[in-house]
Amino acid sequence: MIPEAREVRLSRKDHNVLEARCRSPVTLQRDLKRARIVLLAADGRSTRSIAKEVGIQPRIVSLWRHRYANHGLEGLQDKPRLGKQPIYTKATDKRILKLLDKPPPQGFARWTGPLLAGALGDVDVQYVWRFLRSHKIDLAARKSKSWCESNDPNFTAKAADVVGLYVAPPAKAIVLCVDEKPSIQALERAQGYLKLPNGRVLTGQSHDYKRHGTTTLFAALEVATGKIIAAHSKRRRRVEFLDFMNSVTAAFPDRKLHVILDNLNTHKKNEHWLKAHPNVQFHFTPTSASWLNQVEVWFSILQGQSLSGASFTSLKQLQEHIDTYVNAYNDKAEPFVWTKKKVRQRRFQGRRITQL
Repeated sequence: MIPEAREVRLSRKDHNVLEARCRSPVTLQRDLKRARIVLLAADGRSTRSIAKEVGIQPRIVSLWRHRYANHGLEGLQDKPRLGKQPIYTKATDKRILKLLDKPPPQGFARWTGPLLAGALGDVDVQYVWRFLRSHKIDLAARKSKSWCESNDPNFTAKAADVVGLYVAPPAKAIVLCVDEKPSIQALERAQGYLKLPNGRVLTGQSHDYKRHGTTTLFAALEVATGKIIAAHSKRRRRVEFLDFMNSVTAAFPDRKLHVILDNLNTHKKNEHWLKAHPNVQFHFTPTSASWLNQVEVWFSILQGQSLSGASFTSLKQLQEHIDTYVNAYNDKAEPFVWTKKKVRQRRFQGRRITQL
């Protein structure tokens, strides 16, 4: 049953607005029909005649007549709709974050989307993945990051000492970064090119290999020039370290040497040797901050350019290979440019995902 028709009275202003809506080519169809309903109603037309002319049901005409009569132009707007209530809320997000702070189920190395959904019990795995992506949480093991936190109480003083040697080295003195790369393996692998049946050619190496022993590489990087002094040893004891230091001091006779070292036990408690070499002074990086030692950068270059993917039939061949690389590197050596003058000690201990 159609409600009794409401009388519609238009002010001049409202009339002009509705006429403009009817003439405008960009007016939405729903707004156009509502404007025509009100204009025709203001002319005294009946609900059924308006419905027939506009091409809608009489009850729709009655609805907009009443809405305009009660609320004016604002009544012709759609009322806000509640819509469907979301299944998952912020409380669900907090549950996921709380679960990530806990160890994964027994037998698993890390959390995955299905494991999280299974542990929650009432959350769809697709929502778990969407939540992780929105918060930029990557659970993939191959993309995981690692860090090393220094708890050295004297971090600031030690870091300032090392960085000071980089950015403002003492006049007429040599600054050296010294460390060792232990257990470099002489692995023999079948290498070359493999032609597939489809004609594609791949280069690589076989999975199988033969071991021919290991060598420890001692290296000293001269900060001012970038050149490397290197020596091989079977072991990395204190005696091998001091033997290498003897060769380093022999390479710079009558020069003051500032040597940057990490906190390996063989690098410390060498007062008897330092007493016999008064021109040498040791500087130690903070605990768990060997990245401040520039020779670590060179070891990464050595690994990437000389060792990764290489094959050796003997330990001697490996050592000769490294020596050849060192000579080639020194021919074009350039100093590393240390630009970070301030090194801050950032605390990560105890920070969980829920605190980020």
